[in-house]
Amino acid sequence: MTPTERQQWERLGLVWVASGEQPWARTHAALPTATMLDEERIRVYVACLDAAKVGRIGWVDVAARDPRQVLAVSEHPVLDVGAPGTFDDNGVNPLWLVEHAGRLYLYYVGWQLGTRVRYYLFCGLAASDDGGNSFLRVSQAPLLDRTDGELFVRTAPCVRREDGVWKMWYIGGDSWVEGRGKQLPRYGLRYLESDDPRRWRGPSRPVMDVRGGDEHGFGRPFVLREDGRYRMWYSVRTISAGYRLGYAESPDGLTWERMDDAAGIEPSPEGWDSQMVCYSFLQATRYGTYLFYNGNDYGATGFGAAVLR
Repeated sequence: MTPTERQQWERLGLVWVASGEQPWARTHAALPTATMLDEERIRVYVACLDAAKVGRIGWVDVAARDPRQVLAVSEHPVLDVGAPGTFDDNGVNPLWLVEHAGRLYLYYVGWQLGTRVRYYLFCGLAASDDGGNSFLRVSQAPLLDRTDGELFVRTAPCVRREDGVWKMWYIGGDSWVEGRGKQLPRYGLRYLESDDPRRWRGPSRPVMDVRGGDEHGFGRPFVLREDGRYRMWYSVRTISAGYRLGYAESPDGLTWERMDDAAGIEPSPEGWDSQMVCYSFLQATRYGTYLFYNGNDYGATGFGAAVLR
């Protein structure tokens, strides 16, 4: 398959959704974030919601040979909500994992409710010294705090190291649009560099913006570099239909050409992912490359998997 051909994803189906097993995990399994425990096991971190719809992060271990086979589920959250008044006091969702200096770092989005606007979304950082079974905050302050042009949304990073440079693609925005009877945030794709994945400074660079009209945001970029080109899967957020999966390519990671039709997966005719396909995360294994993703209502129906054919 060449990068510009339409990708061929074979749906494997729904993998897991919370169904009230724990008080902190009544519903959802949002933002699947995968890592290999070994060649046979994949750990997928997800956000589950309690009865008040506040998210906490847990994990689901699945078989690498067939990710529909659930091996274990966490009984307790690996990261709970922040202290009252902090940027993540109304929910935490997983985003990205990085191993660095002997520790496992979890980038996550913190939710805080607003008064004049509905909410704020900023990126936090937590670290694990026990292989990802529990995480502690590196700081109670956001890793990516508000700045001009990114006053309300600054989150959803994809972090890669190339030639000694840490690179981050993420979403940021500072305005709202009206849709479906409520405020909806407007945000585009941004880029930062650093010499330390725990510290990100300086102004960001806008690298891809929404088209406007019905389209008002991009969700969760996932960036790979293959054969000298960058490839990105991301979620396109619209007023009329929620999220769809998009795809883009770039020669340098900064100038992107959208090729959304090449993403290769759309909502199903019926079922758990019939209205949305979003929040994608790719995981390569010895058995193939899997696409973990959410379906309807931003993860309310759980997360599923597809395999690249």
